[in-house]
Amino acid sequence: MKPTLAALSSMAVLLALFGCSSGNQEKPNPATPGGQTTAATPSADSEHHGEALTGRVAFQKMYVAARNWSPDAQGFRLESQTTSDANGAEGKSAVWRARFGSRARSAAKPILWSGSSDPDAPSRGLDAGGEDSFNPSNSSTRPFDIAFLKADSDKAFQVAQEHGGKKVLQKNPKAAVYYLLQWDPQKNTLVWHVSYGDRGDPRIAVNASTGEFIRVEK
Repeated sequence: MKPTLAALSSMAVLLALFGCSSGNQEKPNPATPGGQTTAATPSADSEHHGEALTGRVAFQKMYVAARNWSPDAQGFRLESQTTSDANGAEGKSAVWRARFGSRARSAAKPILWSGSSDPDAPSRGLDAGGEDSFNPSNSSTRPFDIAFLKADSDKAFQVAQEHGGKKVLQKNPKAAVYYLLQWDPQKNTLVWHVSYGDRGDPRIAVNASTGEFIRVEK
């Protein structure tokens, strides 16, 4: 029995709809050699957002670079820099600068880490400067073992807030917060110095090993 004209028309419509539906299906992501699909390409806008880190995390990145310079390198100073995308609140900054000393080389080397998108800030990534003289006997260049750095800058911020810093940020939430890490030869301990505003007032000392409050310095 031959199909009727109406039946042929219905079949043609169904075939046309099936073809359109198949053509509109999304193609699968290309597979990698290992059989996994490739990840989506990051948005270009993500490149314009700054990255802020705590002091210990940034220091560890710079410490690796310093050890590549000299296997015996030890840090003796770490300080933060405020930028338009990170004012230092919560213990995080988008730019950190450290200085490392090598007894074997009798030399010091500055290294910085930047995650800032501020056009006036250093370019993103790690950058090492030239060698300088180094005397481990000087109180200002006394190197410390990274194992002493147990309390990070976010903990130092919390302690500083409880001893005068909170009042400053309540009056001016955009006030800059600065961090300086050095060995205190008198106390024989590693100390965070947390200061507020361009005048650095107040300035609170926090034990970088235990996270305990030491004193208000100014």
